[in-house]
Amino acid sequence: MAEIIRKKQVGTIRTKAETEVLEREKSEIEEIDRGVYDIKDEVRYRMKTASGLNEEIVREISAAKDEPEWMLKIRLAALKEFQASQNPDWGPDLSNVDLDQITTYISPDADMTASWDDLPEDIKDTFDRLGIPEAEAKENLSGVGAQYDSEVVYHNLTKMMEDQGVIYTDFETAVREYPEIVQKYFGKCIPINDHRYASLHYAVWSGGSFVYVPKGVQVDIPLQSYFRLNAPGAGQFEHTLIILEEDSYCHFIEGCSAPKYNVLNIHAGAVELFVADGARLRYSTIENWSRNMYNLNTKRSIVGKNGAIEWVSGSFGSRVSMLYPMSILKGEGASSEFTGITFAGKDQFLDTGVKVIHAAPHTSSNINSKSISKAGGTAVYRSLIKVLPEAHGSKSTAICESLMLDDHSRSDTLPVVDLQCADVDLGHEAKIGRIDDEVIFYLMSRGISEPDARAMVVRGFAEPIAKELPLEYAVEMNALINLELEGTIG
Repeated sequence: MAEIIRKKQVGTIRTKAETEVLEREKSEIEEIDRGVYDIKDEVRYRMKTASGLNEEIVREISAAKDEPEWMLKIRLAALKEFQASQNPDWGPDLSNVDLDQITTYISPDADMTASWDDLPEDIKDTFDRLGIPEAEAKENLSGVGAQYDSEVVYHNLTKMMEDQGVIYTDFETAVREYPEIVQKYFGKCIPINDHRYASLHYAVWSGGSFVYVPKGVQVDIPLQSYFRLNAPGAGQFEHTLIILEEDSYCHFIEGCSAPKYNVLNIHAGAVELFVADGARLRYSTIENWSRNMYNLNTKRSIVGKNGAIEWVSGSFGSRVSMLYPMSILKGEGASSEFTGITFAGKDQFLDTGVKVIHAAPHTSSNINSKSISKAGGTAVYRSLIKVLPEAHGSKSTAICESLMLDDHSRSDTLPVVDLQCADVDLGHEAKIGRIDDEVIFYLMSRGISEPDARAMVVRGFAEPIAKELPLEYAVEMNALINLELEGTIG
C-alpha cells in the first residue's frame, strides 16, 4: 500500500476542516438503513483472544489452529514488522485505528460443514438472508465458501470440479493438507513487510480461501467465497490464495459485509493471485461494509506470459477504505483489466485505485474506474502505472470518471505514471463533474420526476460496472446504490 505513491509526490490531500470532520466523535455513527446486511446475531463463540496485539495473542491463534512451526515463524516475523511500522502519512487519517480496541480472533460456535443444514440456526439464517445458499442451489456456482467472523463455517465444491483436479477449500485446511503448495506461494506476492496492515494481516490471519486450478482446466461456473463479520470491536483477516496453472481459467467471486456498530471494526485481508502462462483469472468483488469499518485490504496478482487478470470491483460502505488492487505483468504479452466503482457518502473517506507494473514486453493494461460522492463524502482515485525498461511495446489506458451529487462532497484523481521505457503507448483520461442540469431538464420534460431523473443518471453512470458483475452481485450493487440515493436526491 505505501509504495503506491511517495509522500514527496503528493503528500496529504486533506484540508484542516476535513481532518476535523474525520476526527470528530466516532461513537455516534450515522448510517443508512442497509436492511438484511445490518441484522446482527448474538455473538456466540468457542474461543476469542483478548483485545490488542502481542506475541502471546499471536501464539494463541497459531496454537488454536495447530499450525506447523513454519507458519508460526511467519506470524512472529510479521508481528515484529507491524510493531516497527507506522501509519502512512498520506491519504485518510488512520489515527483512530487502535489495535487495543480490537479482538483479532473470534472462533464462532460452529464446525465447518459441507451442508447448510448442519450450521447453527442463527448463522444459517444470516447466510440465507444474504442469498448465498440460494445462489448455490440454482447451480450458478461451482463451489461456495462462507466465513463467519474468524473461521470458515461452510465449504463445498462440485464433484465435476473435484474430478478435474480443482482444489477449493478454506485456507487452514490448505495449510494442513497442501503445505508444499502453500509454502511455495504464501507471502510471495504480498511480502509480510509490504505495509503496516499487510504485516498485521500476516501476524493474525484467519480463514480465507485456497484455490488451485490444474493446467488446462476451465472453471466456467464461478467459485464464490463470502465473508461475514458479525462481532463488534473485531477484526477480520482472511487470506485468499489462488493459483492458476498454464492455460486454465477461473472466475472467483468475493462478497463481504458486516452489520453496523458504534465501535471500531477492522478488515485487513490479503489476496494473492498467481496466473501462469496462458491462464486467465476473473476476480469479482462487492465490498459492502458498514460505516464503523476501516477497510485496509491488500490485493495483488502476478501474471505470466500471455496470461490475463480481470478485476471487477465495487466498494461500498466502510468509514475509511484504502484498497489498490495491483497487477504485476511479469510475462510477455500479459494483460490486466480493472473495472471498478466507489460510492462515498456522509463521513466516508474511500481512497481506492489501481496499481500496474509492466515488467515484460508487449504487456497491456486497461483501467476503467468510476466514483460517486455525496453528502460530504470523499472519493479518491489513486493509481500507479509503472513501465520497466524491458517492457517495450507495452500499452496502458486509464479512464477515471467521478460524479459529485452536491457541492460539499469531494473527489480527487491522483495518478502516478512512471515510464522507464520510451517504446510505450499510454493514455490517461480523468473527468470530474456534477450531474448535467440539461440532462435532468430533458428527462423531466418526458414526465420523470426530478429525484427519479437524478437517480436514473446515477444508475446509468454505474451501469458499465454492473454489467461486468455476476447477476446476483449486479442486483446487490444496484440495491446499494438505491439505498445510498434515498434521502439525498430531490
